[in-house]
Amino acid sequence: MPDPSYTRYFGIPGISIIWGLAIVCFFLFVRAVVAHVRTLLKSRPESRWDHPIQRLKLVIVHVLGQGRLLREPLMGVAHLIIFWSFVAYALGFFWNLVRALLPFLPIPYPDEVSWMRFALLWLGIAGLAGVVVAAVRRYFFTPQGLERSVDASIILSLITIILVSSLVGQWARGRVESVAMAMWWLHMVVVLGFLAYLPRSKHLHLLASPFSVFFGSLQPGQMPAESEGASRKEEFTWRQLLTSYACAECGRCERVCPAHDSEGILSPKELVHAFKEMVRAGNGSENGKKFVGDVVSTGEIWACTTCMACSDRCPVFNEHIPLIVEMRRYLLVNGELDANVQQTLTNLTRYGNSFGSSPRARAKWTDGLGAKLKDARKEPVKHLWFVGDYASFDPRVQAISRSVARVFAQGGLDFGILYEAEQNSGNDVRRLGEEGLYQTLRDKNKDTLSRCNGEVIVTTDPHTYHALKNEYEWHNGRPNILHYTELLDQMMERGELTVRHRLDTTVTYHDPCYLGRYNGIYDPPRRLLRRLGVRLIEMPRHGRDAYCCGAGGGRIWMEDAAAGKPRPSENRVREAATLEGVQTLIVTCPKDLVMFQDAVKTTGLEGRLVVKDLIELVEEATTPEPSVVQDAATAA
Repeated sequence: MPDPSYTRYFGIPGISIIWGLAIVCFFLFVRAVVAHVRTLLKSRPESRWDHPIQRLKLVIVHVLGQGRLLREPLMGVAHLIIFWSFVAYALGFFWNLVRALLPFLPIPYPDEVSWMRFALLWLGIAGLAGVVVAAVRRYFFTPQGLERSVDASIILSLITIILVSSLVGQWARGRVESVAMAMWWLHMVVVLGFLAYLPRSKHLHLLASPFSVFFGSLQPGQMPAESEGASRKEEFTWRQLLTSYACAECGRCERVCPAHDSEGILSPKELVHAFKEMVRAGNGSENGKKFVGDVVSTGEIWACTTCMACSDRCPVFNEHIPLIVEMRRYLLVNGELDANVQQTLTNLTRYGNSFGSSPRARAKWTDGLGAKLKDARKEPVKHLWFVGDYASFDPRVQAISRSVARVFAQGGLDFGILYEAEQNSGNDVRRLGEEGLYQTLRDKNKDTLSRCNGEVIVTTDPHTYHALKNEYEWHNGRPNILHYTELLDQMMERGELTVRHRLDTTVTYHDPCYLGRYNGIYDPPRRLLRRLGVRLIEMPRHGRDAYCCGAGGGRIWMEDAAAGKPRPSENRVREAATLEGVQTLIVTCPKDLVMFQDAVKTTGLEGRLVVKDLIELVEEATTPEPSVVQDAATAA
């Protein structure tokens, strides 16, 4: 093939054309990127430079390896192939460009090098196959939340032209030189045009996503630093703005969102899309409209259960919950909140619990034990049980707390509680946007705990577990913090608890969001069930993909936004009820127990499905005789 740089076209040297195109397209590309960077620099600062090695590993696994996309095998493999085809062809393009701009350099064109020609050929063919799979999925088997937009069609068309022009050009070289030359120019012009178009399109995520992954949160569910909330783009942090640039609008977040699935008010994808439009075009108050309240409704903001399913499924590590928390803070500052939430916050401020009960009533549930539990403030205990609000005050859960106490005593556990000194952990308060109240509750609990001698803190509430383990600042070293299923699993492993009656029953198990996705605790509850002898049948959505009960993020304190539509808890119990042979849904969270027991009633599943806490099965299987249990509780 003649050298494109030295060939004349209508009397104009090819090198002049390629230089002109490159200058214009790179100028447009750089100008757009610089504008985006300036926007980021004008926003609030946020520290995301820690643990660089760990962050590089994330890039290797989830950018180069497309880790999260591979959770969907077919589309994940197709996307992985398209990605590496894109990488190879980007290398080939820049190689071609350097050779064309500087023809005097003693280097060949890429398709004149055997190994590069081989890579471009086979990755091009594989890439075309991947594009076909992506197109068929988008236009014929469109999943929820994936749009058939003009922008997406343009990008798929451009990728196809880039791959086809290269493959046809390789074939034509040495056969039909005019075709080879035409394909070379078509390839270069399309790629240069793509470069200029990219930072102005929805596919800006191709540039931003590697940075989004690198600067992703290393702590699942990490909360934003204290602020007065945000509605204008300069009030958000640069990492939060990066979310808008990195979003691919693939709809994966929407497809797993319980708020969208049930009430249809909140779509994480549409929320980020609106955020993107605000970041790129305005300041949050265009045409007299506020971003928070007008563009994004208060109903959307309060609908989030903070289950983190959206962020966990996002291939580019976007963080939806911090955006929502920032907007909730803004609403709180402006007094725009649900009346029930306002009352709950008042209760928490006055009494340290969400029920508005006297602190002295916190340990009232222990009356049914017939013996006083140790006071961890007054005598040393090895295990300090941080009971939590629902386990202490809700009548439906108090019986579960007594079962926990009896099993602990039966296993010879040295444990005590904090009585009226315990305060709400603040986990849900923080996610409502009340950072100041969260800090007050946290500091009171830390002050109390610092005066106790417990070696291990154990809790039955996953929300409390997460706050104590990951969000409290322990200046003298964090104590060992366990969920009660972890502790019981250890007790059985050590032989402190013995299964005396294997249970002949079939159950399914619900993974709490704050135990599973937030903290990766999946095995201990399942090991306990196996030790008890029960048959476990998993729901379709389990483990990391478990469906939220709808209580988190303060939702348990709010009125349902859309009457008549199924709540997340109702969707979940229906899912459990479809499993053949399953009559019992096992939970390990007080809020799950409350939500699902209510949902069983509202869905008419009474008599078909029973909701039980795992401790009920443990007590049944390990109890020798009722009198022995009472003696053990008395000894404690």
